[in-house]
Amino acid sequence: MTTTTYGCTDLPELMELMTGAEKHGPAATSTLDVLWVLYDRVLRVGPERLEDPERDRFLLSKGHGPMAYYAVLAAKGFLPVEWLPGFGSYDSPLGHHPDRVLVPGAEIGSGSLGHGLPIAVGTALGLRAQGRVDPAVWVLVGDAELDEGSNHEAIAYAGPAGLDRLHTVVIDNSSASHARPGGIAARFEVAGWSAETVDGRDHDALHAAFTAPHPGRPRVVVARVEPKNA
Repeated sequence: MTTTTYGCTDLPELMELMTGAEKHGPAATSTLDVLWVLYDRVLRVGPERLEDPERDRFLLSKGHGPMAYYAVLAAKGFLPVEWLPGFGSYDSPLGHHPDRVLVPGAEIGSGSLGHGLPIAVGTALGLRAQGRVDPAVWVLVGDAELDEGSNHEAIAYAGPAGLDRLHTVVIDNSSASHARPGGIAARFEVAGWSAETVDGRDHDALHAAFTAPHPGRPRVVVARVEPKNA
């Protein structure tokens, strides 16, 4: 049996297989490069490790417009490419928000914004309590999602708790309603996080930021992309 191998250049074609009444196109395309760099070069995950307790955990909190997420999971063999054309249909496992029960590789179901980062904090704490020091916890959020108060509680707790296996990626497409003095990264830094802001389309810059050492502190990378309404 021949196995098709997909690369980064195939992702737009895979995304085009998913059609329908999807109003969150910009939300999807804004995450594409970050997701690819994570799954291709950083995360210790794979279809063969779905139940491995030592796997890294990736939590998609920015779950609206998940086409890029599904495309990357298909490219990496987590789910069949044949599922993509059925995206959003009644009997498809690929809903407009990922369902962890239906989507192989999805660690959480995402619907209401603001839950992913608090869940990631709890996941990092749980792994620490189990004595598992190798798995990294990653969560992807949107800049507008940071308007939710639950995220600020998580940010304020994670820094002093020294959750250095916790990593947050914020997709900044200028869609937040409330500006933050000093920018997004400053909000995390004041709470004791290691923070960096990079071009969200530059794969090498993303990789360098994702793999930078941050002993004793959680890490946030703010990935700037084109404005949502540009």
